[in-house]
Amino acid sequence: MAIPNGYSRRQIALHWIVFVLVVLQFVLHEGISDAWDVVEDGGSVAFSPVVAGHVIGGLLVLLLVIWRLQIRATRGAPPPPKEENPALKHVAKAVHAGLYLLLILMPLSGAVAWFGGVEPAAEAHEVMRLGILALVGLHIAGALYHQFILRNNLMNRMRQAAD
Repeated sequence: MAIPNGYSRRQIALHWIVFVLVVLQFVLHEGISDAWDVVEDGGSVAFSPVVAGHVIGGLLVLLLVIWRLQIRATRGAPPPPKEENPALKHVAKAVHAGLYLLLILMPLSGAVAWFGGVEPAAEAHEVMRLGILALVGLHIAGALYHQFILRNNLMNRMRQAAD
């Protein structure tokens, strides 16, 4: 497989769609958290668009991330800049791997908790929520560092397609 010099339109679109969905998941968190508390106390929850939005959003994140990984496996991803510090390359790789892992585990743990009533899955889901926040923060910080400190226009790879 040839190494691409940038991301495709599809990869860029999926990146930003997943970003928006993850933001919405955090916005809708309180509604499903309140519903979970009711279920934990033995109650039942009537249909709620907020809960449904969180569940459907989680499923969409899972499906879109799997699609992104499939595209990455077949098309590849551009390499880091040649002049990149080796330590930063390792950090970037770890952050991306952690993001992909959590973007898969979060919807799975949420589904097991919600549909299976499994308390440990709900607890893991809550802990992973903090992990994904930290990794998204590192991802954004890295992009801003490249854009404004290193000034290597790395962010353009997620704005302009190379296909």
